[in-house]
Amino acid sequence: MAYAVVRVRGTVGVRRDIKDTLKMLRLHKVNHCVIVPETDTFKGMLEKVKDYVTYGEIDKDTLIKLILKRGRLPGDEKVSEEKIKELTGMSLEELAEKIMKGEIQLKNTPLKPVFRLHPPRKGYDKAGIKKPFSVGGALGYRGKEINKLLERMM
Repeated sequence: MAYAVVRVRGTVGVRRDIKDTLKMLRLHKVNHCVIVPETDTFKGMLEKVKDYVTYGEIDKDTLIKLILKRGRLPGDEKVSEEKIKELTGMSLEELAEKIMKGEIQLKNTPLKPVFRLHPPRKGYDKAGIKKPFSVGGALGYRGKEINKLLERMM
């Protein structure tokens, strides 16, 4: 299983240790998204930055859509199924499956590891970006609901 992590809040007034963790996750700007494997190390990092990001389990279809729509190659070149086949030797579905299982990380592929997304259509949830998802806000763990958010951000 893999997590999709989206940065929701900016850097003003952020503690140094949290800023460093966001940097390690490659979440330098708001609305950037990374895909991380479900390991204890990453879970600890996500727990630390939960007040600045939202995350949840991404499904295979959303991951494929995300790679095709917002994925980039070095030189800001757009991604196509043919390019992925040519560069990795596997189809887009196989690549997505391996990323989901944690067999391969996005940083070990020719793709850039960060997806630059649009702000979500119709905004975040009612309570805004300062409250956790459990009370209607945008922050923290949201489980499978991350897929709906990513759809609105692509």
